[in-house]
Amino acid sequence: MDPVIDANLAVALHALLDEQSVTRAAARLHTSPAAMSRTLARLRRLLQDPLLVRAGQAMVPTPRAQALRDEAAAVVHRLGALLGPGSEADPATLRGTFTLQASDLVAAALAPGLLSLAREEAPGISLRLRAEELEAGPALRDGRIDLEIGSIDHFDPETQVEELVTLRMVAAVRDGHPLTRDALTPDRLAAAEHVVISRRGRFTGPLDTALAERNLRRRVTAVLPSHLAALHLAARSDVVCLVPAALPGAPPSPLTEAAAALGLGLLDIPVPLPPLAIGIAWHPRHAADGAHRWLRDAVRRTLRPSPRRP
Repeated sequence: MDPVIDANLAVALHALLDEQSVTRAAARLHTSPAAMSRTLARLRRLLQDPLLVRAGQAMVPTPRAQALRDEAAAVVHRLGALLGPGSEADPATLRGTFTLQASDLVAAALAPGLLSLAREEAPGISLRLRAEELEAGPALRDGRIDLEIGSIDHFDPETQVEELVTLRMVAAVRDGHPLTRDALTPDRLAAAEHVVISRRGRFTGPLDTALAERNLRRRVTAVLPSHLAALHLAARSDVVCLVPAALPGAPPSPLTEAAAALGLGLLDIPVPLPPLAIGIAWHPRHAADGAHRWLRDAVRRTLRPSPRRP
């Protein structure tokens, strides 16, 4: 049968050996001298050594007590680290790899800023970004991914979700596209050629629903599984590609940087569409982990940019 170990005895032993006084040890641990005397007696019986003995007006440690002093301090320190509240991790000391799951557009927007923060604050970590190929809930639970980033469409008790930013959809077109010559109307938008981004090969989305309310139907000429591939197609043809962008008056979103790099212009869509919420999801076991907290904060700072100063 395993012995019962009272951690309070280790704390009391540390205080007694450190203070070499029952009265001062009692004050340090917010107890009475009588209670501390009883604890000292219990420690003497347990360790079969007097530990502290009277020498005039003071108490001095026995050789056994002197040998135990450093070990008692180390044990109390370890107990504090084990049973105390978690401390913030120092990013500079972090080592290891974080696995994040995101769409290609989110990953392209996230990677430069996140890697820059890691290089400055946590140079010992590596990032693995994987495509949206796993069912995120079980993958978070099983530890196959540390963080999901994007439009979170699963809500269960084993997932914590935080919304980072709300975006709107706009139309990305090449320079000189016919839609840029006159005011964009629902009819002109529907008549243009469109590329749809869908990992499941779907031809329709919220824009089709909004156009159908006006008895309009758009021309979808291609369905691609990758947003970046669709943007490249839009840069080299007259297809229209929808991309998420910041709300009016908000700081620019890094999710439009890929379109800007390809020279695409952004047009407001002339029909109301539901907003797009970009968030992060993680398993609750990481909620208090200092390293994971740094990761979540770094993603926030990357995808939720501060307003630009005038």
